[in-house]
Amino acid sequence: MTLRTLLREPGAALAAAFLLLLLGFALVPGLFAGYDPVDPAGPSLAPPSPSHWFGTDLTGRDVWSRVVHGTRRSLLAGVIAVTISLVAGSLLGMLAGHLGGVVDAVISRSVEVIVAIPGLLLSMAIISVLGFGIEKVAIAVGIAGIPTFVRIARSETLRINALPYMDAATTSGTGRLRAVLQHVVPNAWGAVAVVAGIDLGGAILSVAALSFLGFGAVPPTPEWGSQINEGRLYIATAWWWSLFPALLAAGTVLAVNRLSRRVGTRSEA
Repeated sequence: MTLRTLLREPGAALAAAFLLLLLGFALVPGLFAGYDPVDPAGPSLAPPSPSHWFGTDLTGRDVWSRVVHGTRRSLLAGVIAVTISLVAGSLLGMLAGHLGGVVDAVISRSVEVIVAIPGLLLSMAIISVLGFGIEKVAIAVGIAGIPTFVRIARSETLRINALPYMDAATTSGTGRLRAVLQHVVPNAWGAVAVVAGIDLGGAILSVAALSFLGFGAVPPTPEWGSQINEGRLYIATAWWWSLFPALLAAGTVLAVNRLSRRVGTRSEA
């Protein structure tokens, strides 16, 4: 997506600018937040003010600083989850679509079984085996997201296998593995990448939800989901404590989905 395209579409430009700001939060949080995210920086439960943009929490920690410093963990967990889903799901889907037969049947039936279980419930079951922690949450969300990529990779592989140049590659003596690497992977990558971008928003939201339930970052480590959970008991008197992390998480999901769907629309055109 070019700069000229972004300028013609204010929604996409705003989403891109928001994601660039989040990237800055993740890479250099100290540049945007002047207070330590763990130590008290002001009075307890102070409302938003010029000195504390997002107010303070129960112990006087600056909510803005905690939101900024928590960006890295939240985004990184989402990226790790999507990477696991993308790599494992694409590999299994391409194997199922290219080899067919028993391999396709086993993989497809296994995916159907996993899909029958709600993603969040499956993630919680995996966490109960792996243990608590933001890294374990990312792995669990990644495993739960594998079926999505298996299906799209399998369908793309079946479509590509039916094209004339795949018949030509087979008759010329090209091996199965070489045919997959040379023809299937490059041509299926576009659709898989678009799905990965869209799934990233869902992964970030799932990580935040699991952290909200207490499976993620251990306090006082800053992370969006755990911050929302910390402030939920004070929502009537200190609404800012949970509201601002929730808005940032929701904005991230919307921005990622907006750009991903725009890229998908252009690739279809």
